[in-house]
Amino acid sequence: MTHPAPFIPPQPSDLLPDAIFNGDNPLVMRQLSQVAGMEGRMERMERWYLFVRDAIRYDPFAINLDPEENAASRTLENQRGHCVHKSVLLVAGFRAMGVPARVGLARVRNHLATAGLEEKLGTDILTPHGYAAFWDGARWVKCTPVFNRSLCERLGTAPLDWNPGSDMLFQPTDAAGGRFMEYLEDYGLHSALPLTFIREQLEEMYPHAFDSAGNWDLAGALGRP
Repeated sequence: MTHPAPFIPPQPSDLLPDAIFNGDNPLVMRQLSQVAGMEGRMERMERWYLFVRDAIRYDPFAINLDPEENAASRTLENQRGHCVHKSVLLVAGFRAMGVPARVGLARVRNHLATAGLEEKLGTDILTPHGYAAFWDGARWVKCTPVFNRSLCERLGTAPLDWNPGSDMLFQPTDAAGGRFMEYLEDYGLHSALPLTFIREQLEEMYPHAFDSAGNWDLAGALGRP
C-alpha cells in the first residue's frame, strides 16, 4: 500500500463545505453541536469520530452514485451508509470545526467479507473503499470511521479507537490473529468527492452490478447473466 503525499499542506478547499461535504447543512450543524459540544478541538473531533463510527450503521450495499445521496446530511438522515458515506460525514464535521479534511479512496481485500456480499460482488476485493484524513498541522492523519462497534464485535475484532497520533486504518487482524482487512492500493486524498473515479472503479471491478441503463444495482446482480 502506498502513502501518497502525507506532508503536502492543505488547500483552502479542504476547509470549505460543498454540496456533498455539507457541514453547513442545518441537520449536520445541529448534530455536530449535540455530539461534539464546546470543549477543545481534539475532544470535539474524538466525539464526532466516535459518533460517526458507532451511531451510523455500516451498510456495504448502500452504494449510490447520485451526488445528493452522497451528501453528509443524507447519511445523517438515513442513519446508515457505505464507507464513502461515513467518511464524507466525518470530513464534513471536521471542516465545520475548522479542521482541514479530505476523503481518501483505496482498494482493499476483505478477508471477512460476508457470504452474501462476496457472492454478489464476485470477489473479496472492495474498491473504492472510503476513509477520511485530517491535517494535524504537520501531516495528513488517516482515519476510518466505517465499522461500528456492534459490527466489530460480531466479526470478532476490536473497533478502531481514536488515536490522532497515528493513522487509524482498518484492522489488519481479527481478535484471534487472522487476516481481517488488507490495503492493496491507495488512490490518494481528495478535497472534492470524485464520483466519476468511483464509478470507473465500480464499472471495472463489478460490471455485472450495473443494469442495462448503467445504474448501480447490486441487489439485482445475481439475477443477471
